Amino acid sequence: MSNSSLAIAHKTFPKLTFDIKWRPYELQPSLPKGKGYNKLQYYESKFGKELVRSMIPRMKDVAKECGIQMEYDGCVGNTLDSHRLIWKAREVGGSELQDKVVERLFRAYFEENHSLGEHSVLEMCAKEAGLSDMEPNFLSNSELGTREVMQEMQDYGRAYQCSGVPMFIIDGKVKLSGAQEPDAFLRVFGRL
Repeated sequence: MSNSSLAIAHKTFPKLTFDIKWRPYELQPSLPKGKGYNKLQYYESKFGKELVRSMIPRMKDVAKECGIQMEYDGCVGNTLDSHRLIWKAREVGGSELQDKVVERLFRAYFEENHSLGEHSVLEMCAKEAGLSDMEPNFLSNSELGTREVMQEMQDYGRAYQCSGVPMFIIDGKVKLSGAQEPDAFLRVFGRL
């Protein structure tokens, strides 16, 4: 959602240039690989049923403003392999391909109720986003990209005291955390 909010805000400040780099951060590294758990039940067990039920309408409204039809019927699984895929996209095709892969992953998770812990989902997203220069069995070979992704998580997590996602570092100094509406970015851009 925040990426869509960023794009909406950018239209107001078209002269600003962006170099977006997607950095890895796992909210729940202990989640199982594969399909994982029912998304809504998992969130309710983690945050409490009342809080989750009160947050969902707001999250859906913010998402709708950004053109996203957010759903909560899917599953949530371990995301390390999705971070490896995002890393691979940047290695193969730079920021442009990385953006396409991330956007496709977001759509799969938030709108289509796919689990990003499933290799078949990740492979579908990679293919649809145009990431075709990937070694056969890249995802099933945990040696490929894991060290680099783990190092990046450690480096950026420490440097920016990252404790959640999304997190935006703007101009190297302004930090926005959590789902943001376009107005949050507009306020920051107005100060640059």
